[in-house]
Amino acid sequence: MNKKSIYFIVIILAALIFAFLIYSQVINSNPNSGTKTLSGQMQSYINAPVPQSLINELNVPSSVSNKIGIGAVSNPPKKINATPLMGNGLPEILYVGADYCPYCAVTRWGMIIALMRFGTFSNLHYMLSNSSDVYPNTPTFTFYNSTYSSNVIDFVAVETQQNNYKPLQQLTAQQQALFSAYDPSGGIPFVDFGNVSIQLGAPTLPSLIDGYAWDPIAANLTNPSSAFSQAIVGTADVYTAEICLATNFTPSSVCSQGYISSILNSLGQKGA
Repeated sequence: MNKKSIYFIVIILAALIFAFLIYSQVINSNPNSGTKTLSGQMQSYINAPVPQSLINELNVPSSVSNKIGIGAVSNPPKKINATPLMGNGLPEILYVGADYCPYCAVTRWGMIIALMRFGTFSNLHYMLSNSSDVYPNTPTFTFYNSTYSSNVIDFVAVETQQNNYKPLQQLTAQQQALFSAYDPSGGIPFVDFGNVSIQLGAPTLPSLIDGYAWDPIAANLTNPSSAFSQAIVGTADVYTAEICLATNFTPSSVCSQGYISSILNSLGQKGA
């Protein structure tokens, strides 16, 4: 083979390698890609309004939940015996977290799905966990400035710090007393399901979704075999079951689903 032919082959190989690198860059910077994304591109989403199209994808049907059940949840809520926690005459679900927190980030996904089965969210915004923390850039949402309406539960969310660790919201004296009583170490996330059960820490690991974009995660939620679905819908199913306990299994359209009693039985909690 002469030098001219070798030179031509080298040029072709270099062009192919360059094209592959460009393709990889495009794929990894696309928020709709199933691969991890560029952190710089994801940062631009922080505090941007969540479109209705994505909200719609979080309405996971019960047929999927009946296939997933508890899913990949490894740290479910623990049942407690206490005076019912009420707000506005309804069982209160109290969430304490922070925007920077990757464990809160993965928890919010399933929590939103569960809460949407009992009511309606508006003004949800995109959020990422802090880029320098463990599980950096875990995609999520923030409850700060969001609105939730329901005729069966009262949802109260307190995001204590921003994505950059700056103070954001403060607990009331009553909330602080409850938080300190059940979570003396002050760890987050903390969720109190009407004083029926409490969640200390994340129900599943942030590593399942950290660095991914929102759209591919949401698009896989109806696929029972996907890791995203097992973690997020599994969390939603467990939280739905805990809320059903707090509401005395109201509404029946939600709380009579097969996965509810199955989950409560597996957790050793009282069924309907």
